[in-house]
Amino acid sequence: MSDNELLLAISNMLDDKLDAKLDSKLDSKLDAKMKPIEKRLTKIEAILEHNILPRLQNIESCYVATYERYQNAADRMEGVTSDVELLKRVVAEHSEKLNQAIS
Repeated sequence: MSDNELLLAISNMLDDKLDAKLDSKLDSKLDAKMKPIEKRLTKIEAILEHNILPRLQNIESCYVATYERYQNAADRMEGVTSDVELLKRVVAEHSEKLNQAIS
């Protein structure tokens, strides 16, 4: 093995060891930085699941129930309007007949 080959082999071995040390240090630093973020994310997920989502579902069910109630009432209002118009005509006719009978 030539001196250049030997130096290249030693350099590769040192690079590998250095890379391994750097990787482990970077991993531990990343882990240290990620743990608080993971804790916050877990807390946010729990708040969403146990607090926000049930409230949103409650609001949605209230809106749906109110919409259905108003929709049913709107459908009945058309009938009520025509009934009122008919009552007005009947009352007007009866008033006219009563006025003629009195006179």
